[in-house]
Amino acid sequence: MTTDPTAPGSAPDLLYSEEEDALRAAVRALLADRADPATVLAGLESETPYDTGLWRALATDIGAAGLLVPEALGGQGASAREAAVVLEELGRAVTPVPYLTSAVLAVTALLGCDPAAGEPAGLLAALAAGRTVGVLAVPLPTAPDGAAFAGVRAAADGTLTGRVTSVADAAAAGLLLVPAQGPGGPALYAVEAASDDVRTDTVTPLDLTRPLAHITFDGAPGRLLATGDRARTAVAHALLTGAGLLASEQLGVAEWCLAETVRHTAQRTQFGRPVGSFQALKHRMAALWLEVASARAAARGAADALATGDPDAPVAVAVAQAYCAPVAVHAAEECVQLHGGIGMTWEHPAHLFLKRAKTDEIALGTPGRHREALAGLVDLAAP
Repeated sequence: MTTDPTAPGSAPDLLYSEEEDALRAAVRALLADRADPATVLAGLESETPYDTGLWRALATDIGAAGLLVPEALGGQGASAREAAVVLEELGRAVTPVPYLTSAVLAVTALLGCDPAAGEPAGLLAALAAGRTVGVLAVPLPTAPDGAAFAGVRAAADGTLTGRVTSVADAAAAGLLLVPAQGPGGPALYAVEAASDDVRTDTVTPLDLTRPLAHITFDGAPGRLLATGDRARTAVAHALLTGAGLLASEQLGVAEWCLAETVRHTAQRTQFGRPVGSFQALKHRMAALWLEVASARAAARGAADALATGDPDAPVAVAVAQAYCAPVAVHAAEECVQLHGGIGMTWEHPAHLFLKRAKTDEIALGTPGRHREALAGLVDLAAP
């Protein structure tokens, strides 16, 4: 009797398929051409929240924006595994594009509504085609078990009032998906970001490649997408999926930092020898390699669990976030330190990776929050 490797509950498949490798090659080639470190640094000093041309190429030409959208709704009909590959490459280049927020969080929230209904289906088609950028209007640190519906209230006619702070990529959004407390309980609304009753105030974040903004709703007209348990489940699953796939971005950050550190220490000489040949540095980089290899297994496990609908996906996501976030930070810190003085300069991209790693560490739940959730999921909670 054979076992279907894609069936829920089967052993996770941590290897990359040929299709995933081909997708990786396409995304990496695009980013090498359009998002090298010098280009990313130059873009940070401009007024634009992201490179619209790069986003169009990634979202439309490669089709990455619609990976999680079913083919019947204009998407690629792929899974979280393929989206994870894209996020690995975006992490490797700390690319300032709204992929996590639009193609993962917003799309997954809409899929949790009734996708056969006219409104969610039309919005999914627009996101998949790259015609607009969608953002789930929750604070970036919101954990999958967090209170996403607390900041905004909805009146009986669907007008929204309230404020949501630290929303990632809000300045780039054309569509806001707003969790709110409605007259009958939690509800999810679609709001046009350009509405006169919506004010977006940008703030200066630590990670300039992922802009943040505070959003204020002052009687903004909202279109109801889901209510009650459906709305609550849709938002919770979007946050869970986002947290699980964020681990792949953290993996990409750590992989770049390790590779760049090995390259630099192999070229930099001291006392007539490459500094990478010194035993103390060898040990540090070997230990970091083991951490990155383990992070890859954790991130791939979470992506596979989400892709197959494994009932233990919350456990895999909690493990991935609890482990991958500190590894990304450690890899970035080692990258800065082992580059010596040049690692502290603005011109070297190491600081971009450290800032992304530190920001990702608190995004969608801190490692401590995920460890606490994991303890409850496996019945190890403290009495």
